[in-house]
Amino acid sequence: MTGHVSDNDLMFIDDNEEEKKESVSATSEFCRLPWKILIVDDDDEVHAVTRVVLGDVVFEGRSLRFLSAHSEAEARRVVSAHPDIAAILLDVVMETDDAGLRLVRYIRDELHNKAVRIILRTGQPGQAPERHIVVDYDINDYKAKSELTAQKLFTSTISALRSYQYIADLERSRQGLEKIIALSSVLFGRKHRQPFVESLLQNLSDLLGNVNSAFVCTQSDDSDSLRIAVGRGVYKAQEGQLVIESLPESARKNMVTALQERRTTFFDNSGVIFFSNSASESTLAYVEGGVAESAIDLKLLEIFCSKVEVGLDNIQLYDQLHRAHKGTIYALGKLAEYRDEMTGEHVRRVESLSRRIAKVMLSRGDFPNIVDDQFCEIIGLASILHDVGKIAIPDAILRKPGALDDQEVIIMRSHAEIGRRILADAAMLVGGATYLVLGAEIAGSHHEKFDGTGYPNGLAGDAIPLSGRIVALADVVDALAHKRPYKGPWSRREIEDFVRSQIGRHFDPRVVAAFFEAQDES
Repeated sequence: MTGHVSDNDLMFIDDNEEEKKESVSATSEFCRLPWKILIVDDDDEVHAVTRVVLGDVVFEGRSLRFLSAHSEAEARRVVSAHPDIAAILLDVVMETDDAGLRLVRYIRDELHNKAVRIILRTGQPGQAPERHIVVDYDINDYKAKSELTAQKLFTSTISALRSYQYIADLERSRQGLEKIIALSSVLFGRKHRQPFVESLLQNLSDLLGNVNSAFVCTQSDDSDSLRIAVGRGVYKAQEGQLVIESLPESARKNMVTALQERRTTFFDNSGVIFFSNSASESTLAYVEGGVAESAIDLKLLEIFCSKVEVGLDNIQLYDQLHRAHKGTIYALGKLAEYRDEMTGEHVRRVESLSRRIAKVMLSRGDFPNIVDDQFCEIIGLASILHDVGKIAIPDAILRKPGALDDQEVIIMRSHAEIGRRILADAAMLVGGATYLVLGAEIAGSHHEKFDGTGYPNGLAGDAIPLSGRIVALADVVDALAHKRPYKGPWSRREIEDFVRSQIGRHFDPRVVAAFFEAQDES
């Protein structure tokens, strides 16, 4: 082709129309979003010809969607509204000689869009020398319109799309890995199964995106015993129900397939994500929408699943350790209780009531610097040890059916300080804010009274550890409610009247308020 080509002309040398379809994949079976191509040129004919030449191109199973702009200002609006544009076919000279170049600066420097591929097309290369443009502007290809055949336009466009895809995949990988790292820290902060699976479902939905409905369930015996542990969307209202009662037949078969084959499987618009751990049980997540299709999505999901599986193992180990701790604590509590056999299941009831009072105080926002989730978690266990010092009290005093004399009272009261020392010494071996630390507080302070008339140290008000104030109330309430050698059980009304009479005297008013709220909820 010879002759002058103006900036407003776009001409193509004849070439084989079939060649431009080589190396391009056929239309995918799945309906996928098309690639966005922005044509920026002040000549309508350029837009029309470009659409004709590239209109039937399909790359990686995705067709092309064309956007148009005829000036720098219009192009700014379009690129701002469509940050996922894959490639821009950009004229240099439009309303001004450098309108296209100013648009490049805007895209790269103000929108910080480094992914979109920019192909400059100019009919006046003298006004925009290639060497200068390539060095000074972040463009990806430079074509004089005089050399731009239909085949070259096709080749440049496919190269631009392929580069954009690589960049987009790298960015998606980076963002996915960052998200997995962040999600892992949240997951590993969960020590119990239910909060863990709740976080798992939320994080899985965030990772996959576009999840409509989903649930997590754990296998115990067989697929028919699967129950929805936590759900979202339509499955939120079905938590606790059997999967066999909640899913249509086809979806149940998909669940069974994933369980039998022990692998993650995606179907038309749903997926079953399989998580295994060292225990015999398996955890499954069922999602509708948010299906992972690309290799990158599947790899990110695989990494996420490996993190979840480690978390599930940690939960299992934590559960075992927690049960071992609890068993040891009950043994110590029962040791003291065994020698004072008339108290029966006293420590278990004090454990339950102490935990309920603490949870109410957490919900009310009382003592925010003290009462948190950890405090509520360990105060129940710690309360079991409140009378552990009684192991040092002689049976003649501990089991005496009548009133104690003055010297016996002194010996009996020493159990508070003895228990505190035993638990404090043990806590030093462990370190950290454990149930032993709280147990030492409780053992040494649960006989203190809010007005300062208690023992062993005559502490008053906030000088008494909050844990001791809570267990003091729980201990007295349970003692009044059950038969002792020196008294029969009190009625609920008698107990509540007594507690009210001791507000500000024996008991902290705020603890009493939480106690009555806990009673109302029970």
